[in-house]
Amino acid sequence: MTTNGIHPILDEGLGNSSYLVDLGDGRALVVDPVRDPTPYLELARRRRLRITHAVETHLHADFVSGSRELAARGAQVVAARAAGLRFPHRGLDDEEELDLGGLVLRAVATPGHTPEHLAWLLVDGARPLALFSGGALLVGGVARTDLISPDQTEPLTRAAWRSLQRLHALPDDLPVYPTHGAGSFCSAPGNAERTTTIGAERAHNPLLAAPDEEAFAERLLGGLGSFPPYFLRLREVNQRGPRVLADRDWRLPKLPVEQVTRQLEDGAVLVDARPVAAFAAGHPAGALSIALRPAFATWLGWLVEVDRPLVFVLDDHQDRAELVRQCHKIGYERLAGELAGGMASWHTAGLPEGHLELVGAEQAGDGPVLDVRQASEVANGHLPGALTVELGALDGGRAPPGGPLTVMCAHGERAMTAASLLQRAGRHDLRVVVGGGPAEWSAATGQPLARP
Repeated sequence: MTTNGIHPILDEGLGNSSYLVDLGDGRALVVDPVRDPTPYLELARRRRLRITHAVETHLHADFVSGSRELAARGAQVVAARAAGLRFPHRGLDDEEELDLGGLVLRAVATPGHTPEHLAWLLVDGARPLALFSGGALLVGGVARTDLISPDQTEPLTRAAWRSLQRLHALPDDLPVYPTHGAGSFCSAPGNAERTTTIGAERAHNPLLAAPDEEAFAERLLGGLGSFPPYFLRLREVNQRGPRVLADRDWRLPKLPVEQVTRQLEDGAVLVDARPVAAFAAGHPAGALSIALRPAFATWLGWLVEVDRPLVFVLDDHQDRAELVRQCHKIGYERLAGELAGGMASWHTAGLPEGHLELVGAEQAGDGPVLDVRQASEVANGHLPGALTVELGALDGGRAPPGGPLTVMCAHGERAMTAASLLQRAGRHDLRVVVGGGPAEWSAATGQPLARP
């Protein structure tokens, strides 16, 4: 087998990769599958392969594992014995091997990102072919160690250092296939590339180059930002074993406006997933704007409680299947349906509507500004005098004082989400910057950005 038989499947929204591995004999395995098995099944079908194993590197905090979905279709789940999975699987410990009929998958204990973490070394005879490193080694970094609990962060960070030294001893030319990458909230700052080699990381990874454990810990922990609160519950979901979804779970029912209003009276959340311009032009009063895009799941999981039923507003052209996939991949299963007829039916029913003003980046400085980007983005510059509050913290009591306010992010989607939260809380003197952020404001006005 060669590494040409390893096929990455990227989840752009979560910044993660899973891998379908052609074992060369008509069988395949998948490393760290997400919940929707469709991409793996379709790729296997095109290549005339049968998926026989679903391999986990760790208990994921950022997505619901798809191993049970693949197991329901005949695959064996392989994971760390220390993960304590409460559904049928094969548990392996450090240095134990899975015989794949000519190839061997060897478990390499690499705690740090999580306590039970295993990297998997694919071996042909005595020759290592590939390392599936999960979060133990990323391109330009390692995965964060603060997702379990504050009292475990330091011990896990030191464990990550020891794990990195163990991987450091592998051959320079060994290909490395991480799960987490750029855009993942599990990642410490790293490179935009998705795969690497041991030699490339030895040469360029600043964490691997740290002279000692103390320097490593300082570099790793100093680069960590906030993360979505749903991370704190998904490890348990994946350990218990997520529900295997039925065909009906992948469909979004259409609800007449009367049924939508009853759902809202009973505690459902109305999520308007239309583009920001459509939301600004008119939306159901009280709706939360989260535009459907690759990052949709992240912000849904950050801002909406998992036990609330969800009702959606969509445009005709939007991909319902994609919305459902994004909900399911982070464990949101109470999908009541979508507003039949979209915003037109709400308007026809004469129900309360909200509207928001859109402005270009060059107009952002005309009055008080709220910047809702992540702290790591704000560190590269913000409008002078802007109030900076991360979007994920805005609904937690850190709302700005009253009066006119212009809300901005980098493009407009997060700013619109923030404006919808503020509007829902009773603010109506709001403008939303679209089509750019602080960099575009500076370019348009010739004024320099401030830095925190």
